[in-house]
Amino acid sequence: MMSKPSSLTLPRISITIALASLALLFTACGKKESVSTAAPAASAPASDAAGELDLSSDEQKLIYGIGYNIGSDLGQKVGFVIDQEAIKAGLTDALSASPSRITETELQAAMMAVQKKLMAAMEAEAKIKMAPGAEFLAKNKTREGVIETDSGLQYKIIKSGPEGGAKPKATDNVVVHYHGTLMDGSVFDSSVDRGEPAGFPVNQVIPGWTEALQLMSIGDTWKLWVPANIGYGPQSRPKIPPYSLLIFEVELIEIK
Repeated sequence: MMSKPSSLTLPRISITIALASLALLFTACGKKESVSTAAPAASAPASDAAGELDLSSDEQKLIYGIGYNIGSDLGQKVGFVIDQEAIKAGLTDALSASPSRITETELQAAMMAVQKKLMAAMEAEAKIKMAPGAEFLAKNKTREGVIETDSGLQYKIIKSGPEGGAKPKATDNVVVHYHGTLMDGSVFDSSVDRGEPAGFPVNQVIPGWTEALQLMSIGDTWKLWVPANIGYGPQSRPKIPPYSLLIFEVELIEIK
């Protein structure tokens, strides 16, 4: 089933969750874009000014573990190099009840600036990765029988059902047979190969499918070319790399 990709939402910004918010916001950014000159995290064991860090008590182990998990999460998901001295200073100031060195207004401005840089990096990455699909679609839409909609979806009618056949609405459930491939012909999902039709709500699949199904009538078989922006976009699925153009042959069997 071509399930609907999850959406990204902008979390509320506050002093205490700023970096964590960035981590959540940019989990879909597969390519790390460095916007800081700070050195990456060192691999040496943790230590304090007096020598090796004492982790003998359960409380110390717990606090260290919390810090380690936060650092791991940020390092993997934020999308830029973390300045360790800055994050240490923020923790130290907060734990010692010292005033913040930046205002909420400054933090929000910084968040917006970094967000803009990361979004630009994501858009540049998407354009590069979607280029082969875009080139293919530009040629494909000139072929006989291929129709392109405003969203960029392309389809070709292979077989038409009975004249005046019902068309599904977004709120309907449908039963279909489908065969999905990538541009190189590799199969990533196929109810045909499984030998059993699939059923699902029209509005719970990728946008390209939701659009196409509402244009089809019972008994129709169409070939679909679904660009990444109405497919899975930057998200990956089993056998589907990010920003993939998806190609389907779909037969609409039943509307429930």
